[in-house]
Amino acid sequence: MPFLQVNQVSKSYDRTPALTDVSLTLDEGQILCLLGPSGCGKTTLLRLIAGLETPDSGTVLFEGREINNVPPHQRGFGLMFQEFALFPHKNVGQNIAFGLQHWPRVEERQARVQEMLALVGLTGFGGRDVNSLSGGERQRVALARSLAPGPRLLMLDEPLGALDRALRERLMLEIRQILKGLGLTAIYVTHDQTEAFAVADRVVVMNRGQIEQDASPETVYYQPATPFVAQFLGFTNLLPGQVRADGLVETLWGDWSIPQAQHYPAGTSVTVLIRPEAALTEAVGEVVIEGELTASLFRGRFYQITLSAAGQLLTFEMLPNGLPAVGSRVKLWLDPGKVSLFAETYKQGD
Repeated sequence: MPFLQVNQVSKSYDRTPALTDVSLTLDEGQILCLLGPSGCGKTTLLRLIAGLETPDSGTVLFEGREINNVPPHQRGFGLMFQEFALFPHKNVGQNIAFGLQHWPRVEERQARVQEMLALVGLTGFGGRDVNSLSGGERQRVALARSLAPGPRLLMLDEPLGALDRALRERLMLEIRQILKGLGLTAIYVTHDQTEAFAVADRVVVMNRGQIEQDASPETVYYQPATPFVAQFLGFTNLLPGQVRADGLVETLWGDWSIPQAQHYPAGTSVTVLIRPEAALTEAVGEVVIEGELTASLFRGRFYQITLSAAGQLLTFEMLPNGLPAVGSRVKLWLDPGKVSLFAETYKQGD
């Protein structure tokens, strides 16, 4: 039996759908990330699970029991939001102890506060004024306060969104280590794919109130399920094609032999995804593209080049070895294993 189960949940606001027939399950001890752009429904789904909103239809089950009508404070879930929401008139220790008011013994509450401070790397901070803390320290306090009551399920809504990139990258790794160390089940909402991949065991990509893909971080990245997922992850080389009767894929640059094509009947319109690392300057097969090198940007570990071919601009990541000068005509070989097909047509701006 799944630890948490969401069955065909829908929610609308003023007749505008926020979620449409969303279903998912979560196993105990797993960290699941809801990933997607603003307005995709990820926060609405989190609030429905937390009990802060009621679904228009569908059910939420926890350990096999429907909890649609269970008030938030009786669900035993922890919540952590982007806006730290610390009490400015309480010190660090008092903020962490806020959720422990039902614990009868003062010494147990104090011991739990010290345990949480140590867990988040803030030993000795109990008496500090929260207004004197840095953004990263305030977020650690917020995490400690969420963890202190021992929630069965922790929900985090854009917890690092207000922090700068360097601090965010450090804390995302610490959050995962803490959650996995406690064996805690968690749902983590973010619009940042780097954050999702670093923190999650599973990533659920959402778009327009529905789930586009539910898989491991590695699968989502290397095998995006839809053109939307590919575009959201930053892959821009998405172009139309059609599967021919001989199994080749007809594209703007010729007929290509792509392994995935065997799964589609002749005449199927497809979207071709060319991964940025697919291009090589040396022959590796029969998938070839030619055009003019219009830009080359140094990005540290690689050069990001732009190729103008058949009226389309394609972007690739390449090593500098043998890279021609900007303005040159270029012939590139594409690794067929890094070219994917989707059986739905991609439209620019979708």
